[in-house]
Amino acid sequence: MNDTEPPTTHRKICPPSADVRRLVIATHNPGKLAEMRELLAPYRIDAISAGELGLPEPEETGMTFRDNARIKAEAAAKASGLPGFADDSGLAVDALGGAPGIHSARWAGPDRNFARAMQSIEQKLSERGAVALEQRRAQFVSALCVAWPDGHLEDFEARVDGTLVWPPRGDKGFGYDPMFRPDGYTRTFGEMDSIEKHGLPPRGAGLSHRARAFLKLAEACLEQR
Repeated sequence: MNDTEPPTTHRKICPPSADVRRLVIATHNPGKLAEMRELLAPYRIDAISAGELGLPEPEETGMTFRDNARIKAEAAAKASGLPGFADDSGLAVDALGGAPGIHSARWAGPDRNFARAMQSIEQKLSERGAVALEQRRAQFVSALCVAWPDGHLEDFEARVDGTLVWPPRGDKGFGYDPMFRPDGYTRTFGEMDSIEKHGLPPRGAGLSHRARAFLKLAEACLEQR
């Protein structure tokens, strides 16, 4: 299977007892919640968010995207008694040694000011003389995890490579989307509508890091209904 094909077979590494019909999306981020609900839509899964349930946000103490996705999914499952579905994702900039990486949200501060965070990245790139396109390489990484109340979990990771542009372009998406131009495209994520950015086949190409990770998860754990 490649990144643009819909899941046609189900390896079903998840046990039959782990069938997912209702779950908690472990996020308080409206933009991320909207994307995750769109990804789940073809599978007719009843999804509610941790924010809607008033669940606290666990401290993300992991050292990797996978670690933090597990922490959030397990916390949601334990608190709700339902499977918890979590994403941990971020922007890794080559010239900054992979930063902000797992700290991508923290760079935006408690008020989630990503305009300021993007300005900070641009300033750091300028300080390093990273002006040419080949010096502004970056990746969006997403780790997705589903954790069940009985302790079973499955997680998957994917990435999309691209280049950082300045000034930011577009007002769609969220986070660092307006400054990230994926390879092979002339527009940033911030200029793409939801179908182009993370729509699943056959409507979309499953372009984004989150969509690519979700295709892996869906093949292993979900059935279209």
